[in-house]
Amino acid sequence: MKKRGIIFTAIWIILFFVCLYLDNFLVQSVSLLRNNILDNFFLLITLVSSEIILFFILTALFLWTEHKREWILPLWICLGASAVASFILKITIQRARPFQLGLVELISNLQSSSYAIWNFSFPSFQSMLVFSAIPILSYNFPKLKKFWIAFAVLVAFSRVYFGVHFFSDVIAGGLIGYLIGIIILRTEKNKKLGQKIYRKIFRK
Repeated sequence: MKKRGIIFTAIWIILFFVCLYLDNFLVQSVSLLRNNILDNFFLLITLVSSEIILFFILTALFLWTEHKREWILPLWICLGASAVASFILKITIQRARPFQLGLVELISNLQSSSYAIWNFSFPSFQSMLVFSAIPILSYNFPKLKKFWIAFAVLVAFSRVYFGVHFFSDVIAGGLIGYLIGIIILRTEKNKKLGQKIYRKIFRK
């Protein structure tokens, strides 16, 4: 299992550097796919993947199944750690977004002012957020694993489609988020911190 993880990470890192080299070409190529149907589809993906909606959807999922509720705290820590890591990397690296560099146009449904707070491209916060939830979701809801991975890939691709991120941004965000999720999953399985706090609060 550990060997597979190392291989997976190595492939992901190689893919990151390949995309980093081809970023401008790739983001301009993807922009050629734009049409009204795909615009509306990826706008829906963007809406559903917003941090507030994701937070409530995932929390509700764990609340729905009583014996999974002890995983809510690790899930929150996972999402919070992703947000903090993304913010630190963004203000440290300060990479401009594709539309800010004039490589592609921002579609009319999106406003450049929406990116005033998170005004840097690397890494993709949205990608980091959805990928960070994969390990915990896969462990607790194995049947949702393929669905969530497909959703995470669509979220990542939508960021490139709209010209707000490069491919290397979403690949880095996805990898970092996934690793955060793995670390928190393993920590919880070993320390059972979420379980202890949950049982203490509800006296179970």
